[in-house]
Amino acid sequence: MNLSQRPRRNRKTETIRNLTQETWINKKKLIYPLFLLEKPTAKQEISSMPGIFRLGLEELLHEIEECLKLGIFSFVIFPVVEDQKKDKFASYSYAQDNFYLHALRYVKEKFPETCIITDVAMDPYSSDGHDGLVENGKIINDKTLEILAKMSLAQAQTGIDYLGPSDMMDGRVGYIREHLDQNGYTEVGIISYTAKYASAFYGPFRDALDSAPRFGDKKTYQMNPANARESEWEAELDFSEGADILMVKPALAYLDIIYRLKNQVPIPIAAYNVSGEYSMIKASAKMGYIDEKKAILEVLTSIFRAGADIILTYHAKEMGAIL
Repeated sequence: MNLSQRPRRNRKTETIRNLTQETWINKKKLIYPLFLLEKPTAKQEISSMPGIFRLGLEELLHEIEECLKLGIFSFVIFPVVEDQKKDKFASYSYAQDNFYLHALRYVKEKFPETCIITDVAMDPYSSDGHDGLVENGKIINDKTLEILAKMSLAQAQTGIDYLGPSDMMDGRVGYIREHLDQNGYTEVGIISYTAKYASAFYGPFRDALDSAPRFGDKKTYQMNPANARESEWEAELDFSEGADILMVKPALAYLDIIYRLKNQVPIPIAAYNVSGEYSMIKASAKMGYIDEKKAILEVLTSIFRAGADIILTYHAKEMGAIL
């Protein structure tokens, strides 16, 4: 046949396929989520997330040290808070004796070369299990911002690099940015959970933090999975309010959202390859349905291909070894 265009010529050997490959996984662009327990020597595997553990500070430091050897330098740390320390106003989140704040400071002192990201939301500390202040069964947006600002300042004072507001309250990026700047923390960045959807893929994460809402759901503040244009609205607001990086969460079911935001704003786009996405691969691989390594590579490649500059993923440590 007289074919002038033959795309297969660019696929005929592995060397040529590598030469013409458009998207590559870069482990320097991966962030590894970690779960912190108060007891320093504790280590508890999360049953719904095989291979992922809740760790006390000593174990957390060992885990970070192992990751550094594999070339993983960025971490987001989530606190696992005991119920007796939770209250309606999440006051433990900025208390001086908060084990999470102590650990953040220690991690940055011991490993100054790392990029440490925190979680800013009420749900780990709230007796209601919601990301905002609850009054008469409703989430009160503006009063929540005052609590988030106190939490953010307490975290910034530990020397961390980025705050991660994951609450989805209106106006929180601007409110936090102004509060940080007024207190002299102009160099602490904000990775905003900009398009955080009310997703079915968060279940294992809530097991890890024991942070499921005590009533109702989070649909009045997390986004409707059916909406795409709304993500552009959220992105415009967060960018204008001073966010340094915008995040899409989850990743796999929202590749189109990653693509939209990548083409909308001039700042980096992060995507959170969430717990349910991780656990699906682990469960399928355990049953022999898929090749685990190939599936992980394909999933992460797809997220980068959609336009993500950064991926938060529980596969980060595995990828450090693979790459």
